[in-house]
Amino acid sequence: MRESILKNTAKACGVIFCALIAVHAFEAIVLRTDETVFGENFINKLFGIFVLWLILRILQWKWNDIGFSGIGFARNIARGFLLAAAAFSAAYAAEFLVLKIQGHTARLDVFTTGFSLTGAATVHRGAGFILMCVFFNVINVIMEEGTFRGLFYGLLKTDHSVRAAVLIQALLFGVWHVVTPLHNLIDGDLDAAGFAGLSIGYIILAGIMGVKWALMYRMTGSLYAGMADHFFNNCIATNLLHLTTESGTDELMIVRVLIAQLLSFFVVLTARKIHARKSSGPV
Repeated sequence: MRESILKNTAKACGVIFCALIAVHAFEAIVLRTDETVFGENFINKLFGIFVLWLILRILQWKWNDIGFSGIGFARNIARGFLLAAAAFSAAYAAEFLVLKIQGHTARLDVFTTGFSLTGAATVHRGAGFILMCVFFNVINVIMEEGTFRGLFYGLLKTDHSVRAAVLIQALLFGVWHVVTPLHNLIDGDLDAAGFAGLSIGYIILAGIMGVKWALMYRMTGSLYAGMADHFFNNCIATNLLHLTTESGTDELMIVRVLIAQLLSFFVVLTARKIHARKSSGPV
């Protein structure tokens, strides 16, 4: 099986991806664990980590081989958090400004929610829910970064160009997020046109994020900087730190995420070009 995987890495990644997204969709649409006390679809992430472990065993690869290196761990975590904190500080400031122009009085608030396209997410307060949110988001970034930037990128670059490997894993990462609007389509919260528009938007935005985190992996030789940035985006800026007004909560969240991700993407892209120029390697 090892030789079969390495002989056609794109096909292998496609098969693995189909198995993972099938479990992801089943949990989100049928089991709906995000609507339980857990507030998160986590079964597919645990399944993904198991599949990742299994494929590494088959390939005879170690976790270090896909970016889980202990060297520079603290430094790379700090880099990722610093990038995310700077980008989201600018994004929250822009969101505050827009809300003020619209005549709203906005304030920051801390509570946990699951992400919802329709604004119908349940609010939970208390240390237990916050700790659960942090734990599930750690599981999430281990699975997603380990799978897309670690395994898929690592496999694809063995028989594709680096650029192709980066773009293919980013495309798969974008498609991975189509499960969210599909869930809303099935529930009747979106019509077909809304589903199509949001799916395309998700593929583009998540794809950009996938490219950014792959470039961070390329520059640092470690997944941890991208994992920290990914964790901040999901846990802090989406699930915990909210902007509330007299008319609702996180009404401009998508704008916040878009500003932060585009800003951090261009920072990373610029840093990558400088890094490549210094090392005389490909961008």
